[in-house]
Amino acid sequence: MTRVVVDVTLKPEILDPQGQAVANALPSLGFDGVRGVRVGKHFEIELDGAVDDARLADVHAMAEKLLANPVIEDFTVTVDA
Repeated sequence: MTRVVVDVTLKPEILDPQGQAVANALPSLGFDGVRGVRVGKHFEIELDGAVDDARLADVHAMAEKLLANPVIEDFTVTVDA
């Protein structure tokens, strides 16, 4: 079994109201000096066997078709060693 991690975040030019709400709340909790927060999604996908180029391409396709909205979101795929 191999674990692959897909992290999805809004593109930098897209406003992130949820991240802004978190950033605005932090000082009231005693956390100062935070310039900004971006909120995203984290997916851990367990695959049978080793991950070769074809399997990695499948994970990219999963992210493009289901896990992320490529119009407003970026994603990264990492094979967990």
